[in-house]
Amino acid sequence: MTSTEERQMLRDTVAALIDKHASPAAVREAMESERGYDESLWSKLCEQVGVAALLVPEELGGAGGELADAAAVLEELARGLVPTPLLGTTLAELALLAADEPDTDTLEQLAAGEAIGTVVFDPGYVVNGDIADVVVGLDGASLTRWSDVTAEAVQAMDPTRRLARLSPGSTDTIGTDPGLADTAAILLAAEQIGAAARCLELTVDYTKERVQFGRPIGSFQALKHRMADLYVAVQSARAVVGDALAQPTPVSAALARLAATEAFTKVAGEAIQLHGGIAITWEHDIQLYFKRAHGSSQLLGSVSEQLRRLESEVL
Repeated sequence: MTSTEERQMLRDTVAALIDKHASPAAVREAMESERGYDESLWSKLCEQVGVAALLVPEELGGAGGELADAAAVLEELARGLVPTPLLGTTLAELALLAADEPDTDTLEQLAAGEAIGTVVFDPGYVVNGDIADVVVGLDGASLTRWSDVTAEAVQAMDPTRRLARLSPGSTDTIGTDPGLADTAAILLAAEQIGAAARCLELTVDYTKERVQFGRPIGSFQALKHRMADLYVAVQSARAVVGDALAQPTPVSAALARLAATEAFTKVAGEAIQLHGGIAITWEHDIQLYFKRAHGSSQLLGSVSEQLRRLESEVL
């Protein structure tokens, strides 16, 4: 059981590393690099914080933590849009842990950050699929380990999240799906909350600096109301995601994704509006948040698909 204080320390440690090594310029450099992330920062996150070991049991070299621990780290990374293979690797670990006979050697490599993992929900759009050493697919209710994988990079809208099209040479059934799509939805929702919160902070800061008619635009009543509405949207969605982390179910996962997607899409859209024309220029970071918002909204199923899933669970 991770205490609130321990989780906050985890957040603070990750935030400090990001502050030191993942400036907006460093993020752009990482996303344009061959592997799509900063390998040096990834090593630091794995060695100093153990981010890839959080959900792996202690007897396999992990921290034996909870889903909320991984979510806290993903949320911090998403605040700065820091590209890392953490989401795919964490899901691959959970898949291997659910196997009838867990591959302990591979789990230890993933936990140490020495191997990169991913889970295939849709073969056309696989998170960090082009750099994954360990690939697990879903075949109905079964988990399959993919071998001799062919990967082809996909041109994604969001340059901070690499996607690839994968096809296996062969597959072996290793166990039963423990509900990985729901876990992935909750972790992605936590990411969306982190990015939305930071996008809103940047927008509020900008409205305090941008002067029109002799005063900062943030002092205008209409804009104050818009900022307050956005803040409420993010905090409400954060609460829904928190509930899903505390009690992961198909319903809570779908609700978390819906709330987080709606909040992030709304904040990113308003951020573009409130920054004016500068926001859509390549030099400005807000366009990256906008692209992340829209890329994330389609990942692991669109909002309409989430609603259909929710209906099927509830009705």
